[in-house]
Amino acid sequence: MVVQTDSERDALLTKIRHIALDMDGTIYNGNTLFPFTVSFLNNLKKWDISYSFLTNNPTKSAEDYVNHLLEMGVPATLNEMYTSAQATIDYIKLHHPDFKRLFILGTPSMIHEFEKAGFVSTREDATDIPDAVLVSFDKSLIYPRLCRAAWWISQGTPYFATNPDRVCPTDQPTVLVDCGSLISCLAYATGRNPDVVIGKPDPRMLYCIMEKLNLKPEEVAVVGDRIYTDVKTALNAGSPGILVLSGETTMDIVRESDRKPTIIARDLDELGSWLSLVH
Repeated sequence: MVVQTDSERDALLTKIRHIALDMDGTIYNGNTLFPFTVSFLNNLKKWDISYSFLTNNPTKSAEDYVNHLLEMGVPATLNEMYTSAQATIDYIKLHHPDFKRLFILGTPSMIHEFEKAGFVSTREDATDIPDAVLVSFDKSLIYPRLCRAAWWISQGTPYFATNPDRVCPTDQPTVLVDCGSLISCLAYATGRNPDVVIGKPDPRMLYCIMEKLNLKPEEVAVVGDRIYTDVKTALNAGSPGILVLSGETTMDIVRESDRKPTIIARDLDELGSWLSLVH
Protein backbone atom coordinates (compact mmCIF):
# COMPACT_ATOMS: atom_id res chain seq x y z
CA MET A 1 0.00 0.00 0.00
CA VAL A 2 1.23 3.47 -0.90
CA VAL A 3 0.16 5.98 1.74
CA GLN A 4 -2.02 8.70 0.22
CA THR A 5 -3.16 10.75 3.24
CA ASP A 6 -1.79 11.91 6.59
CA SER A 7 -4.31 9.71 8.41
CA GLU A 8 -3.17 6.63 6.45
CA ARG A 9 0.44 7.51 7.25
CA ASP A 10 -0.30 7.89 10.95
CA ALA A 11 -2.22 4.60 11.07
CA LEU A 12 0.71 2.78 9.47
CA LEU A 13 3.36 4.40 11.69
CA THR A 14 1.37 3.60 14.84
CA LYS A 15 1.86 -0.15 14.21
CA ILE A 16 5.65 -0.01 13.85
CA ARG A 17 7.61 -1.68 16.66
CA HIS A 18 10.97 -2.05 14.89
CA ILE A 19 12.83 -0.09 12.22
CA ALA A 20 15.52 -1.73 10.09
CA LEU A 21 17.76 1.12 9.04
CA ASP A 22 19.94 1.26 5.98
CA MET A 23 23.27 2.97 6.68
CA ASP A 24 24.97 4.65 3.68
CA GLY A 25 22.72 7.47 2.51
CA THR A 26 20.33 7.09 5.45
CA ILE A 27 22.15 7.65 8.74
CA TYR A 28 25.35 8.95 7.17
CA ASN A 29 26.89 9.73 3.78
CA GLY A 30 30.40 8.36 3.40
CA ASN A 31 32.20 9.48 6.54
CA THR A 32 29.75 12.27 7.34
CA LEU A 33 27.10 11.57 9.98
CA PHE A 34 23.81 13.33 9.33
CA PRO A 35 23.11 15.83 12.14
CA PHE A 36 19.68 14.35 12.91
CA THR A 37 20.70 10.68 13.21
CA VAL A 38 21.49 10.43 16.93
CA SER A 39 18.39 12.35 18.02
CA PHE A 40 16.24 10.13 15.76
CA LEU A 41 17.64 6.97 17.37
CA ASN A 42 17.23 8.39 20.87
CA ASN A 43 13.61 9.19 20.09
CA LEU A 44 13.00 5.65 18.84
CA LYS A 45 14.15 4.34 22.22
CA LYS A 46 11.87 6.84 23.97
CA TRP A 47 8.94 5.60 21.88
CA ASP A 48 9.82 1.95 22.60
CA ILE A 49 10.65 1.27 18.95
CA SER A 50 13.69 -0.98 18.58
CA TYR A 51 16.04 -0.63 15.62
CA SER A 52 18.70 -2.48 13.71
CA PHE A 53 21.27 -1.53 11.10
CA LEU A 54 20.75 -3.47 7.89
CA THR A 55 23.49 -2.93 5.35
CA ASN A 56 24.31 -4.43 1.98
CA ASN A 57 27.89 -3.21 2.35
CA PRO A 58 29.90 -6.31 3.36
CA THR A 59 33.36 -4.73 3.25
CA LYS A 60 33.59 -4.56 7.06
CA SER A 61 32.78 -7.11 9.72
CA ALA A 62 29.81 -6.52 12.03
CA GLU A 63 32.27 -5.63 14.80
CA ASP A 64 34.04 -3.15 12.52
CA TYR A 65 30.71 -1.51 11.71
CA VAL A 66 29.70 -1.21 15.35
CA ASN A 67 33.06 0.32 16.26
CA HIS A 68 32.74 2.74 13.34
CA LEU A 69 29.25 3.77 14.45
CA LEU A 70 30.39 4.23 18.04
CA GLU A 71 33.29 6.41 16.87
CA MET A 72 30.77 8.56 14.99
CA GLY A 73 28.69 8.89 18.16
CA VAL A 74 25.92 6.51 17.06
CA PRO A 75 24.59 4.17 19.77
CA ALA A 76 24.99 0.63 18.40
CA THR A 77 25.58 -2.94 19.57
CA LEU A 78 26.52 -6.17 17.78
CA ASN A 79 22.97 -7.47 18.25
CA GLU A 80 21.69 -4.49 16.24
CA MET A 81 24.02 -5.08 13.28
CA TYR A 82 23.18 -7.35 10.32
CA THR A 83 25.27 -7.19 7.16
CA SER A 84 24.81 -8.92 3.82
CA ALA A 85 27.96 -10.92 4.61
CA GLN A 86 26.35 -12.28 7.79
CA ALA A 87 23.18 -13.07 5.85
CA THR A 88 25.24 -14.90 3.21
CA ILE A 89 26.99 -16.97 5.87
CA ASP A 90 23.61 -17.89 7.35
CA TYR A 91 22.23 -18.77 3.90
CA ILE A 92 25.12 -21.03 2.87
CA LYS A 93 25.19 -22.83 6.22
CA LEU A 94 21.44 -23.46 6.07
CA HIS A 95 21.01 -24.37 2.40
CA HIS A 96 24.46 -25.72 1.45
CA PRO A 97 26.00 -27.13 4.64
CA ASP A 98 28.55 -29.15 2.63
CA PHE A 99 30.04 -26.02 1.02
CA LYS A 100 33.21 -25.19 2.97
CA ARG A 101 35.65 -23.94 0.33
CA LEU A 102 34.81 -20.60 -1.26
CA PHE A 103 36.55 -18.53 -3.91
CA ILE A 104 35.77 -15.05 -2.60
CA LEU A 105 35.97 -11.67 -4.27
CA GLY A 106 35.84 -9.56 -1.13
CA THR A 107 37.81 -7.41 1.26
CA PRO A 108 40.23 -8.99 3.76
CA SER A 109 37.86 -8.03 6.58
CA MET A 110 34.96 -9.87 4.96
CA ILE A 111 37.06 -12.90 4.09
CA HIS A 112 38.19 -13.05 7.72
CA GLU A 113 34.55 -13.04 8.83
CA PHE A 114 33.85 -16.05 6.60
CA GLU A 115 36.94 -17.83 7.90
CA LYS A 116 35.80 -17.20 11.48
CA ALA A 117 32.50 -18.83 10.49
CA GLY A 118 34.36 -21.99 9.41
CA PHE A 119 34.85 -21.45 5.67
CA VAL A 120 38.12 -21.80 3.72
CA SER A 121 39.07 -19.06 1.25
CA THR A 122 40.66 -20.68 -1.82
CA ARG A 123 43.61 -19.27 -3.75
CA GLU A 124 43.84 -18.06 -7.36
CA ASP A 125 45.55 -21.34 -8.32
CA ALA A 126 43.41 -23.40 -10.72
CA THR A 127 44.23 -26.52 -8.68
CA ASP A 128 42.64 -25.03 -5.53
CA ILE A 129 39.07 -26.00 -6.42
CA PRO A 130 36.24 -24.23 -4.54
CA ASP A 131 32.80 -25.55 -3.66
CA ALA A 132 31.33 -22.20 -4.66
CA VAL A 133 32.20 -18.71 -5.88
CA LEU A 134 31.18 -15.72 -3.78
CA VAL A 135 31.26 -12.25 -5.33
CA SER A 136 31.02 -9.19 -3.12
CA PHE A 137 31.92 -5.50 -2.87
CA ASP A 138 35.69 -5.84 -3.18
CA LYS A 139 37.69 -2.68 -2.59
CA SER A 140 40.89 -4.73 -2.82
CA LEU A 141 40.00 -6.32 -6.17
CA ILE A 142 42.90 -7.35 -8.40
CA TYR A 143 42.54 -8.43 -12.02
CA PRO A 144 43.85 -12.03 -11.68
CA ARG A 145 41.23 -12.79 -9.01
CA LEU A 146 38.47 -11.33 -11.17
CA CYS A 147 39.60 -13.58 -14.03
CA ARG A 148 39.77 -16.64 -11.77
CA ALA A 149 36.23 -15.93 -10.52
CA ALA A 150 35.07 -15.74 -14.14
CA TRP A 151 36.77 -19.05 -14.85
CA TRP A 152 35.08 -20.92 -11.99
CA ILE A 153 31.72 -19.34 -12.87
CA SER A 154 32.13 -20.40 -16.51
CA GLN A 155 32.78 -23.97 -15.32
CA GLY A 156 29.38 -24.14 -13.61
CA THR A 157 30.62 -23.76 -10.04
CA PRO A 158 27.79 -22.71 -7.67
CA TYR A 159 27.79 -18.92 -7.61
CA PHE A 160 26.52 -16.54 -4.93
CA ALA A 161 26.69 -12.78 -4.44
CA THR A 162 26.26 -10.72 -1.30
CA ASN A 163 24.33 -7.75 -2.70
CA PRO A 164 23.00 -6.23 -5.94
CA ASP A 165 24.07 -2.59 -5.37
CA ARG A 166 25.66 -1.06 -8.46
CA VAL A 167 27.57 1.66 -6.57
CA CYS A 168 28.21 2.53 -2.93
CA PRO A 169 27.25 6.04 -1.73
CA THR A 170 30.18 8.34 -0.96
CA ASP A 171 30.82 11.99 -0.12
CA GLN A 172 34.09 11.89 -2.07
CA PRO A 173 34.64 12.86 -5.76
CA THR A 174 34.68 9.27 -7.02
CA VAL A 175 32.41 6.37 -7.97
CA LEU A 176 32.65 3.33 -5.69
CA VAL A 177 31.94 0.36 -7.97
CA ASP A 178 29.89 -2.10 -5.92
CA CYS A 179 29.00 -5.78 -6.13
CA GLY A 180 26.17 -5.34 -8.63
CA SER A 181 28.58 -3.86 -11.16
CA LEU A 182 30.95 -6.80 -10.69
CA ILE A 183 28.00 -9.15 -11.25
CA SER A 184 27.30 -7.36 -14.55
CA CYS A 185 30.97 -7.57 -15.56
CA LEU A 186 31.11 -11.29 -14.83
CA ALA A 187 27.78 -11.91 -16.57
CA TYR A 188 29.12 -10.19 -19.70
CA ALA A 189 32.25 -12.36 -19.55
CA THR A 190 30.59 -15.68 -18.72
CA GLY A 191 26.94 -15.37 -19.76
CA ARG A 192 25.91 -16.32 -16.23
CA ASN A 193 24.31 -14.50 -13.30
CA PRO A 194 24.57 -15.58 -9.64
CA ASP A 195 22.43 -18.49 -8.51
CA VAL A 196 21.38 -16.38 -5.51
CA VAL A 197 21.95 -12.75 -4.53
CA ILE A 198 21.59 -12.73 -0.75
CA GLY A 199 21.39 -9.10 0.36
CA LYS A 200 18.59 -6.60 -0.01
CA PRO A 201 16.08 -6.81 -1.73
CA ASP A 202 16.02 -10.49 -0.75
CA PRO A 203 13.56 -10.56 2.20
CA ARG A 204 15.50 -13.18 4.16
CA MET A 205 17.43 -10.49 6.03
CA LEU A 206 14.14 -9.05 7.29
CA TYR A 207 12.58 -12.44 8.08
CA CYS A 208 15.44 -13.11 10.48
CA ILE A 209 14.68 -9.92 12.40
CA MET A 210 10.96 -10.70 12.56
CA GLU A 211 11.62 -14.19 13.89
CA LYS A 212 14.11 -13.00 16.50
CA LEU A 213 11.78 -10.27 17.80
CA ASN A 214 8.51 -12.19 17.27
CA LEU A 215 7.03 -9.39 15.17
CA LYS A 216 4.55 -9.33 12.29
CA PRO A 217 5.50 -7.86 8.89
CA GLU A 218 3.41 -4.72 9.44
CA GLU A 219 5.28 -4.10 12.72
CA VAL A 220 8.69 -3.91 11.01
CA ALA A 221 9.61 -1.09 8.62
CA VAL A 222 12.67 -0.75 6.42
CA VAL A 223 14.02 2.79 6.08
CA GLY A 224 16.57 3.52 3.37
CA ASP A 225 17.59 5.68 0.44
CA ARG A 226 17.19 3.14 -2.37
CA ILE A 227 14.08 1.71 -3.96
CA TYR A 228 15.78 -1.25 -5.62
CA THR A 229 17.28 -2.55 -2.38
CA ASP A 230 15.76 -1.03 0.78
CA VAL A 231 12.16 -0.45 -0.30
CA LYS A 232 11.95 -3.69 -2.28
CA THR A 233 13.22 -5.66 0.73
CA ALA A 234 10.31 -4.38 2.78
CA LEU A 235 7.73 -4.91 0.05
CA ASN A 236 9.03 -8.42 -0.65
CA ALA A 237 8.56 -9.24 3.04
CA GLY A 238 5.10 -7.66 3.26
CA SER A 239 6.39 -4.77 5.37
CA PRO A 240 6.24 -0.98 4.89
CA GLY A 241 9.14 0.43 2.88
CA ILE A 242 10.02 3.99 3.83
CA LEU A 243 12.21 5.90 1.38
CA VAL A 244 14.38 8.81 2.53
CA LEU A 245 15.67 11.28 -0.05
CA SER A 246 18.96 11.90 1.78
CA GLY A 247 20.97 9.53 -0.42
CA GLU A 248 20.84 8.11 -3.93
CA THR A 249 17.16 8.34 -4.89
CA THR A 250 15.44 11.40 -6.33
CA MET A 251 11.74 11.97 -6.98
CA ASP A 252 12.41 11.47 -10.70
CA ILE A 253 13.65 7.96 -9.90
CA VAL A 254 10.56 7.36 -7.76
CA ARG A 255 8.26 8.35 -10.60
CA GLU A 256 10.04 6.00 -13.02
CA SER A 257 10.14 3.02 -10.64
CA ASP A 258 7.65 0.17 -10.96
CA ARG A 259 7.79 -0.41 -7.18
CA LYS A 260 6.67 2.52 -5.06
CA PRO A 261 7.67 3.31 -1.46
CA THR A 262 4.95 3.04 1.16
CA ILE A 263 6.05 6.41 2.56
CA ILE A 264 8.53 9.00 1.27
CA ALA A 265 10.34 11.29 3.72
CA ARG A 266 12.93 13.97 3.10
CA ASP A 267 15.21 12.35 5.68
CA LEU A 268 15.15 10.75 9.15
CA ASP A 269 14.41 14.13 10.67
CA GLU A 270 11.10 14.39 8.81
CA LEU A 271 10.26 10.75 9.54
CA GLY A 272 10.93 11.40 13.22
CA SER A 273 8.56 14.35 13.20
CA TRP A 274 5.80 12.12 11.80
CA LEU A 275 6.48 9.40 14.37
CA SER A 276 6.27 11.99 17.15
CA LEU A 277 2.66 12.68 16.14
CA VAL A 278 1.60 9.12 17.00
CA HIS A 279 3.73 8.59 20.13
